[in-house]
Amino acid sequence: MLPNSQHKGVPGNTADAISRLLKPRSVAVIGASADGRKTAGRPVAYLRKHGYTGDIYPVNPRVDSIEGLPCYPDIASLPAVPDVGIVLVGAERAHQAVRELAQQGAAAAIVLASGYTETGAEGARRQAQLIEAAGAMRLLGPNTIGLVNLTDDIVLSASGALEMEHFPTGAIGVVSQSGGILGALLSRAAARGIGLSKLISTSNEVDLELADFIDYLADDDATRVIALYVESVRNPEKFRAAALKAARAGKPVVAFKIGRSEAGAKAAVSHTGALAGADRMYDALFRQTGVIRAQAFGDLLDIPAALATGRVLRGNRVAILTSTGGAGTLVSDSLGVSGFDTPAPDPETAARLRALQTGDHAALDRNPIDVTLAGLQPDLLRGAIRALLESPSYDALTIIVGSSSLAMPELMAGAIQDCLPESDKPVIAYVSPHAPAVAALLTQRGVPAFAAAESCTVALDGMLRHARWQAPAPAAPAASVDVAEDVAEIPAGSLDEAQAKQLFARFGVPCARETVVLTAAEAERAAQSFGGRVVLKILTGEITHKSDVGGVAVNLAPEQVGARLTAMQAEVRDRTGIVQQRFLVQEMVAGGTELILGMHRDPLGTAILLGMGGITAELFKDTAMRLLPAGVAGLSREEALDMVRELKTWPLLDGYRGRPKADVAALVDAIVAFSRMTARLGERLVEAEINPIFVLPRGQGVRAADGVAVLAAASGG
Repeated sequence: MLPNSQHKGVPGNTADAISRLLKPRSVAVIGASADGRKTAGRPVAYLRKHGYTGDIYPVNPRVDSIEGLPCYPDIASLPAVPDVGIVLVGAERAHQAVRELAQQGAAAAIVLASGYTETGAEGARRQAQLIEAAGAMRLLGPNTIGLVNLTDDIVLSASGALEMEHFPTGAIGVVSQSGGILGALLSRAAARGIGLSKLISTSNEVDLELADFIDYLADDDATRVIALYVESVRNPEKFRAAALKAARAGKPVVAFKIGRSEAGAKAAVSHTGALAGADRMYDALFRQTGVIRAQAFGDLLDIPAALATGRVLRGNRVAILTSTGGAGTLVSDSLGVSGFDTPAPDPETAARLRALQTGDHAALDRNPIDVTLAGLQPDLLRGAIRALLESPSYDALTIIVGSSSLAMPELMAGAIQDCLPESDKPVIAYVSPHAPAVAALLTQRGVPAFAAAESCTVALDGMLRHARWQAPAPAAPAASVDVAEDVAEIPAGSLDEAQAKQLFARFGVPCARETVVLTAAEAERAAQSFGGRVVLKILTGEITHKSDVGGVAVNLAPEQVGARLTAMQAEVRDRTGIVQQRFLVQEMVAGGTELILGMHRDPLGTAILLGMGGITAELFKDTAMRLLPAGVAGLSREEALDMVRELKTWPLLDGYRGRPKADVAALVDAIVAFSRMTARLGERLVEAEINPIFVLPRGQGVRAADGVAVLAAASGG
């Protein structure tokens, strides 16, 4: 064991280990090269270049010194235990260095080598070897580019982006599952004047992962916004807890998730499987944890840049102050498409603006507000900004920076900056000419500046979403459901429709009245007993989409049912080769709105899906999803109601154009019951769906008219 007792022993909790990883007092660089042009030569060179003040211990048995520092032949020869070891040797030897660092008591190791699980079985074996070697020591990587702590001038990375001389320090922490993206964000942010606090590349996440660093940054005083580049979430519950912690700490999380396009939903028994998809599951996870999803890579800087100002967007009314009409129209049009309002100034504000400028140059009775000479007269610009920020008609201000700013960027930036302390409303800028230096100057002065009108909209939309999101209250115990505890007797396999609906009814979902029949005569008698028109269906677990093969007939009079059964039997036989022996006669449910209610399970978790139902479910794809957190007994009524209101077709349930208001309370009850069934059955429930569930007029309830359920065998069965 090396001397320096305060560094000895097993690292403490994760937060303590990450703190030592991000702010080490000493760093060992294993496999360091004396050639700064090589990847292995970069970490020592960058530590020195960017002002690291702690101890640096290069380790290389073939070199006496690197960058003027003594070089050690092996880890055992180090003069003290390092907080962090940067491991630059290849995958075939990295585990040896990791083991030695762990034995000495280092807090963490950063493994840059590739050649692990991303390469196949042999790589997976190496990764397991790496985990075993680390023991209690924490690992970042492998296959990582490292991390950069700009707050404290600590760069533990081989990224070529660190060749730059200076990086603006700010309040945005970045966690990326891609090493290359870390360098891309670092360099792009620097060029735009966007200040970052910490950047971490987690890559293979053999140990420390995305959620660990979200959790840490939620407590980091230097970080106000957290930006994520996400390939996959390996531990959804851990991610959920960390994201909610950040949200409750008032720190927005913005995520860009790659892999949005899918070659096609995997073959699934239900419509729900096709409608859900992996990417929709991420949408649900992000929505429920307050994570703002960036739709384009550029948004991953645009949105955090606006949020990092700490200003609060309380509504969607935006003033556009311009001295160039065309650019103002671009911004106005983009905002309007995204649901923002750009109202004309109220009379008092218009009067204040008119008092600032004589002549007929200004257009002050509309929005964009065109103050033609503002770019050349800082006092006029200050007056206009103050009037708009103090106006009760606006929630935010977008300033168009025109070509006149090119000659005097400091003058304009200073005028805008002078007004910022007088209001907490968001102030952003659209730089109309191609002037990156002007945009960077504005951003550094506290006015996020964008080179595209659409970026202004994206930034404001992110701010509005953050302001409107409310962290959910801790889940209350679910109300008891009158269901026998033992569900092991439910058969495994694909249930037929009658069995599926019996299962749903058992958990409290109302179903349409129906009777199983074998013959035409039985079908006629059943139809007559319902006292109205009926639906006739084949009854089988082999064919899920019955209408596709002629297995459904609707709106039949009782006297038509027998003959239709005979014809249906022949049609289905011709289309499928299957002779149907069992049929279902069901009351005809009319006067309701058809929805789909289903569940979907994938590695991210289990979700409940609600959407427009019937045969057009997959065509319109109007859906809302909620993931069920582990350990809960189902959705709350509040969550279920939020799902209903999230649908684009919500107005159809809420009395659109004179329609009767639907029984939304009964629909909410059904969603909650279905979610509790899903939670209760757990892994046994492979797929389940009601399509359609009819939502009848208020006071008349809901009816499940069709159902699919696929169950796995009971454990131990």
